[in-house]
Amino acid sequence: MTEGTTSAVEAEAAGSTDESLIARLEQEGDIAADYLEGLLDIADLDGDIDMDVEGDRALVSIVGEGNDRSLQRLVGQDGEVLEALQELTRLAVHRETGERSRLMLDIAGFRARKRSELAALGAKAAEQAKSTGEQVKLRPMTPFERKVVHDAVAAAGLRSESEGEEPQRCVVVLPG
Repeated sequence: MTEGTTSAVEAEAAGSTDESLIARLEQEGDIAADYLEGLLDIADLDGDIDMDVEGDRALVSIVGEGNDRSLQRLVGQDGEVLEALQELTRLAVHRETGERSRLMLDIAGFRARKRSELAALGAKAAEQAKSTGEQVKLRPMTPFERKVVHDAVAAAGLRSESEGEEPQRCVVVLPG
């Protein structure tokens, strides 16, 4: 086999791996959508379910129509109910597939808004660490929140790390 043939075979294998990953994530999304539709029926709430795949995660969103605030009950105070529903949805996917799921659930755009706020917080903390030359310790956060902040800090060209124990685990932004 020539070097060019090997590369083509490897590329084809990688493509089929990507296709199988996407197919698996789409299956996770379908299972999650079925589970969440049942939940919405039980709770007598209206909402549409959107599914997408981003990187190595299935993304499932419950969106309401217009200014419908009834879905806010499924978000709860500071996303606590949303976090619990995400874990229940992941368990439903695990029960069907036998595989651990990293599915991300959003309800009424809560996570999208939160992601934007956290990215701004991470950028601001990175700027503060650059200008003062001192580390910046942020408030305790959930794993989702910490991930968004770590990504924003990295985009600003600095490093960050998590410290502490759950639920008091927080991000520390390190100066250049």
